[in-house]
Amino acid sequence: MPIQVTMPRLSDTMEQGTVVKWNVKEGQQVKSGDVVADIETDKATMELQSFDDGTVAKLAVPEGQTVKVGTVILTLAAPGESVEDATKAANSAPESKPAAQPAKKEPGESRRAAEHGVGFSEREEVGTAVLDRPGRRAEGATPPPAAKAPPPSQQPTPEPKGGGRIFASPLARKIAEEAGVDLSAVEGTGPSGRITRKDVEAAMGGGKGGAAAIPGRPASRIPTAGTVPVPAFESDLPRLEPRVVPLSNVRRVIARRLVESKTTIPHYQVTVEADMDALMDLRARLNDQLAQQGLKLSVNDFLVRACALAMHQHPFVNSRWRDEGKDGEASIEIVGEVNIAVAIALPPERGGGLVVATLRNADRMGLRHISSETRRLAEKARSKGLSPEEMADSTFTISNLGMYGVEHFTAIINPPNVAILAVGAALEKPVVKNGQLAVGHRMAMTMSSDHRVVDGAMAAEYLATVRGMLERPATLLV
Repeated sequence: MPIQVTMPRLSDTMEQGTVVKWNVKEGQQVKSGDVVADIETDKATMELQSFDDGTVAKLAVPEGQTVKVGTVILTLAAPGESVEDATKAANSAPESKPAAQPAKKEPGESRRAAEHGVGFSEREEVGTAVLDRPGRRAEGATPPPAAKAPPPSQQPTPEPKGGGRIFASPLARKIAEEAGVDLSAVEGTGPSGRITRKDVEAAMGGGKGGAAAIPGRPASRIPTAGTVPVPAFESDLPRLEPRVVPLSNVRRVIARRLVESKTTIPHYQVTVEADMDALMDLRARLNDQLAQQGLKLSVNDFLVRACALAMHQHPFVNSRWRDEGKDGEASIEIVGEVNIAVAIALPPERGGGLVVATLRNADRMGLRHISSETRRLAEKARSKGLSPEEMADSTFTISNLGMYGVEHFTAIINPPNVAILAVGAALEKPVVKNGQLAVGHRMAMTMSSDHRVVDGAMAAEYLATVRGMLERPATLLV
């Protein structure tokens, strides 16, 4: 009998999975423990291992296809069984159906969406009618009221005699209008033959294009190339192509959880600024001494340790809100372990978005351990993907955008945490020290808190403790 491998449930909320990559081919022998595929779940991309020995008879699901949990994705020929027999058995089985995809749009729907997007690329509303440029009225539209003809000096540049449309940038049309240049005689050098400002100026100077003056316009109004006012900016870049990007499983779950967090948790923010001069000096000295060991401490490593140690003085920040139980009473659960989650940005090829890696018992970890473990989890998240255990059980989250030069931002709480810390860059700023103006490093920290558990005074006291440790960084070494 062939061995059928189905789409596994790799997390408690997973309902479907995507085969990102097959690591085996049909006819290839595999052993128990071999990684046969990379599967994208609702939380991360994970490796799928084989639990049996055998030969790959059929890859039932192509790469990139999403199927429901329990769907057969791989058939193995058992030891002693021919691949042909296993393949026949697999082919006789019902085909695996992909997960439901969004309904296809009507032929004109994409065009309408593009036309009514930013810029209204090819249509614009005039009164109650919708016109397809350069002037054709759309079917079924109410004709616009007759408009008075503008004075000759304000009449637009005429279209070509053949009735075709002239493709020119708005700036090129404006310059041609003011100079009295007939655009139908100008040869465009822009994308798809589009007429640009340079083409109009060249035609005005007698260059390529050989433009003629518009009849009825005084020739004296045509300026020379040297007198044309040069605009501050013009872009001939093509417009962005409108498209619909399907959600990955990870992005879909992120969207659902963040909406749930923002709509069910009463967020508020408190911001403090820390003096980072002493920490930056200490970090530089430590990194010089640790360079031979290949270890480099980051500002975030000090921050993780400070946040973890501060939990012992402010345990309500390290807690969870529990909804009404059987007795009808809500409660607050203060968690015994201090598990700090660090937000990690995923590259686009892995679906983008953010995942959180959990540093368990961070209050018992030294800076060296925090640094190595954070680096290991970040590299794994961006290459293979984190396991559910490596992302679970966090009690507090840190989101740091300082490496991107961000000075200040706010973050959405990661349930079931009751707080998240948004950290900016440690920037050089003019500061006042001992009554004198000087240059110092300052770093803004903004904590979003669940007001049901952590009130404003608690948040301010916790941040004051964290700031004190960062400004006296020697306390983080012991």
